[in-house]
Amino acid sequence: MDIKKIIDEVTAKIKNDPKLLEKFTEDPVKALESMTGLDLPDDAVKPVAEGIKAKLKGSDILGKIGDLKKLF
Repeated sequence: MDIKKIIDEVTAKIKNDPKLLEKFTEDPVKALESMTGLDLPDDAVKPVAEGIKAKLKGSDILGKIGDLKKLF
């Protein structure tokens, strides 16, 4: 399993789909499992989810979602 490849692919999907981003923000492990089809223990998926969060934070997309949630 190429973790970097998974992180890059999922990050790209999330950046282009606000609904996926919302799902990932609410439950990163569950969203990651549904996007990749991986059915691994949460402890194995969490590092991948953290890598995705780091990439998203670097692009500041998570901050923008937080700002949008404040509007509602």
